[in-house]
Amino acid sequence: MTDIPRMCAVAVLLCAGVASLPPVAAEEPVSALIGTQTVGMIVGGMLPVRVMDAQSSKLNGVAVHPSWQIALTDPIGDGWWRGSVALGVEAAFLGIAEPTSAYGVGIMPKLVYTLTSFGSLKPYLEGGGGPLWTNFNGRIPEQGTDFNFLVWGGAGATYHLTARWALNAGIRFSHISNADTGSPNSGLNYLLPFMGLSSKFF
Repeated sequence: MTDIPRMCAVAVLLCAGVASLPPVAAEEPVSALIGTQTVGMIVGGMLPVRVMDAQSSKLNGVAVHPSWQIALTDPIGDGWWRGSVALGVEAAFLGIAEPTSAYGVGIMPKLVYTLTSFGSLKPYLEGGGGPLWTNFNGRIPEQGTDFNFLVWGGAGATYHLTARWALNAGIRFSHISNADTGSPNSGLNYLLPFMGLSSKFF
């Protein structure tokens, strides 16, 4: 896992580069978001969370999630909770460093609700899940199969630096399981604090 520091350094440099772009000249209207498409990428460090006694492993590593999403609604509701619903697809690339070297690759749908009442700062709630192909069998004691599922939920915020580019930061709770398709299936949990970039292209 010698590439982990390099990946994190690249993510920080990309964010710093976008932060140097000139700020958006005027507040972007939020009355017509439907159909807006966004691509992005987040990078974060995996922090183990033990929920049951059988979950003995400390799952540490790096997760990279490129994504695409499209706004399904214009802002709905009134007050601070006014927001827009988006549907997206996200890939997962997990590089496990502890308790042993391992990996996971997956793809999954996600649903996002973004608050639009705070100007350039847009808090959001999100969740998703889908299949995860790994080499966990024989390496991670909690999981007896290489085919698993990754389910997650979290919160974060984007800060629009320009009409197109935005910084992204937040935290997720993630759970890995094989849905009892094999034994053992104690499950693995981790928190993922993350940062990243996103860009609108339609």
